Amino acid sequence: MSNESGDGIHLEYGLDEKPPLPKSILLGLQHVAVMIVPATAVAYIVAGSVGLSGADTAYIVQMVLLFSGLATIVQAYTVGPVGAKLPIVMGTSFTFLGAMTTIGADFGMAAVFGAILVTGFTVEGLIGWQFNRIKPFFPPLVTGLVVVIIGLYLIPTGMDYAAGGTAAHEAGEFGALHHIGLAALVLAIAVGLNMLTRGITRLLSILVAITVGYVAAVAVGLVDFSPIGAAAWVAVPSPTRFGFEFEPIAILVFAFLFLVSAMETVGDMSGVTAAEGRNPDTREFRGALFTDGLLSSLGSVFATFPVTSFSQNVGIITFTGVMSRHVVGISGVILAVLGLSPKIGAVVTTIPSAVFGGATLLMVGMVAASGFRLIVLHTELDRRNMVIVAVSLGLGLGIATTPEAISGLPNAAQTFFGEPVILTALSALVLNTFVPGEQSPLFDAEAATPVDDNPNPAPGPSDD
Repeated sequence: MSNESGDGIHLEYGLDEKPPLPKSILLGLQHVAVMIVPATAVAYIVAGSVGLSGADTAYIVQMVLLFSGLATIVQAYTVGPVGAKLPIVMGTSFTFLGAMTTIGADFGMAAVFGAILVTGFTVEGLIGWQFNRIKPFFPPLVTGLVVVIIGLYLIPTGMDYAAGGTAAHEAGEFGALHHIGLAALVLAIAVGLNMLTRGITRLLSILVAITVGYVAAVAVGLVDFSPIGAAAWVAVPSPTRFGFEFEPIAILVFAFLFLVSAMETVGDMSGVTAAEGRNPDTREFRGALFTDGLLSSLGSVFATFPVTSFSQNVGIITFTGVMSRHVVGISGVILAVLGLSPKIGAVVTTIPSAVFGGATLLMVGMVAASGFRLIVLHTELDRRNMVIVAVSLGLGLGIATTPEAISGLPNAAQTFFGEPVILTALSALVLNTFVPGEQSPLFDAEAATPVDDNPNPAPGPSDD
């Protein structure tokens, strides 16, 4: 059932609508197909850097999939105050990658999981609990900028996948014609089906594109099926497999990173609800942040890495017009099943990075576009707000492209300010708060007049 949601995009299925079950399963698979490689890549990279055994690596990958699925289900349907009742796909974020690699190598994996256990729900739970008080500090200008930077700083990741990813780097084939060709094929099919067709082919354009790309990769011999034979059919979670240690430095670093994760989730949620032309309400913000923190802390008991919202999947919602939380709930079930059956999960992970690269580029671009749209719909772009946009995106993209610019800072400060999302968010937050303007929580609308270029400005759209 299609509908137009206020100032939102044209939705084929709204938040609480249920597509027919066969269509829902395919749409759910589409979400899984886009996020499974980057979600599991974090586990592979950390395990390889720390020197874990093949069995331990496979177990962590399994737990990442299982808890990504459980967290996604909770976001879609809620358990008490936990969950947002929004179509938010959860997975392991690259935000934590550097810290987990460094701390795991220096202190051991027990220190990594101990820090996650302590800081996950402590930080995000506190933010969620008090979000009603801090919500005025996150108007559409601030949350929209967070959505924009999430999309923009992930574009290099999409390009890296399109050129062949880590495996291609190791093989000396990065940027080879067959990798670029696969990515271009997937991108062209997804865009073509979405723009030129209607009905089920448009809704499933990304899944169809990935499937065609995978078949093409098999045909030219780029798919390695050996991981399927090596994987077990069923694996059971094992609590405290690596134990816990509580290192003060590790706890401090992860506390910072969970603050970053909370900002990313706020941005991703705003990207989702932008499809309806609105910002999330307080209950949705609180429930989503509770899920981030609680499931991350609980997952650490079973040796999984922090779970947070996945920006690529926000792009799918905008691209397809399918906002149904029930579709995403099915995605969560699929992920949980993959987590309990490593052999099934291994089938999915045989898809080459270049195939995902074409889809990822499209999705992260859509995330950035939805952030710009959120700003334009709810913010008057006068001189004040344009300066805030310029400074925030300039700093965020600057640190994303030139991280060595802050190499003179202490390590903890490099970890904190080296995150494009947090630098953009803090810049936007501070400027919007302390510069008089309509969206500032400290000043009323009349205070915006002295800094406005137009002496007789037209009233901007309401934030309510």
